[in-house]
Amino acid sequence: MGFRYLPMTESDKKQMLDSIGISSTEELFSDIPKKVRLDRELNLKKTVSEYELKKELTEMASKNANLTEYRSFLGAGVYDHYIPSVVDHVISRQEFYTAYTPYQPEMTQGELQAMFEFQTMISELTGMPIVNSSLYDGGTAVVEAMRLAHGQTRKSKVIISSTVHPEHRQLVETAANGQKLEVVEIGHKDGVTDVAQLEKELDDETAAVIVQYPNFFGLIEPLEEINALIEKQKKTMFVVSSNPLALGYLTPPSEFGADVVVGDTQVFGIPAQFGGPHCGYFATTKKNMRRVPGRFVGETVDEYGERGFVLTLQTREQHIRREKATSNITSNQALNALASAAAMSALGKNGVKDMATLNMQKARYTKQKLEEANIPVTFTGSFFNEFVVKLSKPVSDVNKDLFEKGFVGGYDLGLTYAEFDNHMLIATTEIRSKEEIDAFVKELGDING
Repeated sequence: MGFRYLPMTESDKKQMLDSIGISSTEELFSDIPKKVRLDRELNLKKTVSEYELKKELTEMASKNANLTEYRSFLGAGVYDHYIPSVVDHVISRQEFYTAYTPYQPEMTQGELQAMFEFQTMISELTGMPIVNSSLYDGGTAVVEAMRLAHGQTRKSKVIISSTVHPEHRQLVETAANGQKLEVVEIGHKDGVTDVAQLEKELDDETAAVIVQYPNFFGLIEPLEEINALIEKQKKTMFVVSSNPLALGYLTPPSEFGADVVVGDTQVFGIPAQFGGPHCGYFATTKKNMRRVPGRFVGETVDEYGERGFVLTLQTREQHIRREKATSNITSNQALNALASAAAMSALGKNGVKDMATLNMQKARYTKQKLEEANIPVTFTGSFFNEFVVKLSKPVSDVNKDLFEKGFVGGYDLGLTYAEFDNHMLIATTEIRSKEEIDAFVKELGDING
């Protein structure tokens, strides 16, 4: 028939109207007063055939710049990484692609097992024993960590580092306002959290301290030093937002005393795709298990003793008494979590470490070449795959020129940090070749003058 869907015919419409005992669509909406109903056609284009619609949409899509044609050095939370070809094959299977929440475990063992494996792999990367089956994205996960800390400690002050992703800080501010929490932002020193300022702000009313590892500037935060301060305060929780790929090489936050580790698994199997959708993860200790947002997939046995999987410990108000709910998160990112699980499985434990190592090596090569081109690097601390450089021109102008040369330049830090006007955050991932890096450095050097 050529359709991607089954169109509704006049016969279908009549059958549905007959089933509910009315004769027309007008009668269906008769209870709605005419004065509040639209009395004209919607201002939409004239309908066309499916072929014509696909042709128009394809022509529109072709106007977008894509990462198969441009070489990207843009990071800041969304990265251009290698995606094993098996990922698309797995998530395109009908039983995964069209699945919703697996409320009937006897029908959805495949999806439930995939989620269980996702939880297990994130647990291994973060070093935390409890992981949920995903959240919407990294920003959502940070907010939910703040909520958990507030609910667990009953304290009303949240301290967050200015080196946490700017959008995540905005989300925290918004969510805290609704719960009447005080948010205190700690400045940075040499690109990492100002520990001296943090020590001054920590008090008995602090529910949580939130930092990012690696932070928004790409630098490695002194988690051990930060945790030593937090431990002096009774009940204050240590929340770390972390790039899971970086944890393939770096010491996991759990070994520095983190109570909650959150982040975004876009780095595993999820394309940049214009900034979303992503997949957040949420990992914590057993003590906090019953306050974790969303849901878990648990392992069990059936009546015959065979291994099986079920949803368990769902904390939202739709499943338990409203006054007992600890979260209003009502869904997850099952398909993207599956993509991440498939990517991690394809790479394997050694592959994830090798991938992280390549990111570090290629970022350092880029940094070295930029310094040789007299483009100064702003911070001197340890970093993963992102670093900041200072330019002699506005970053927006430089990026326009780079785009004409076939490059997606770095993030303009001046957009979110007033003190970093003309500073660019550059990311180099494992898929950037030596030739691409050398060409990028040459063009950036020429444009920068």
